[in-house]
Amino acid sequence: MADACHHCGRDSYRSPSVVVDAVATRDVGGSREVLLIRRGHEPCKGMLAFPGGFVDYGEDPEDAVIRELEEETGVIGTNPVPIAIHGEPTRDPRKHVIALFYLVDVPPDSVPVAGDDASEAYWVPLEEVTKENIAGDHILIIDKLRE
Repeated sequence: MADACHHCGRDSYRSPSVVVDAVATRDVGGSREVLLIRRGHEPCKGMLAFPGGFVDYGEDPEDAVIRELEEETGVIGTNPVPIAIHGEPTRDPRKHVIALFYLVDVPPDSVPVAGDDASEAYWVPLEEVTKENIAGDHILIIDKLRE
């Protein structure tokens, strides 16, 4: 049984979950590329997405985004800088999920290797990412990167 709120006495809170997504880019031959994974599980199985996942209880989101980046791509990131928050309550079909997007520095010669729940991980030219091939609201971040 959960502890009761000391103000109102209720013992069950419905709270949103928090996810983090790593946004890493590099410039190659005059083209900008973004590090993406192909989702190996639902929701959005088979779609492109930024590497990311749920923040563990007691974990700092900045630590979580670096951990998730490494788990899903094998790439080591540094210097996470928040760039967007998406919290529309129906953005994830599983439950109310708030996403924190971080720009993360990675070595430009990084060779991603899919891990965890990613079926693939690779650098994708920014111009090849479309609303049809990327998961959910991640296209809003792609559009920001194109500005």
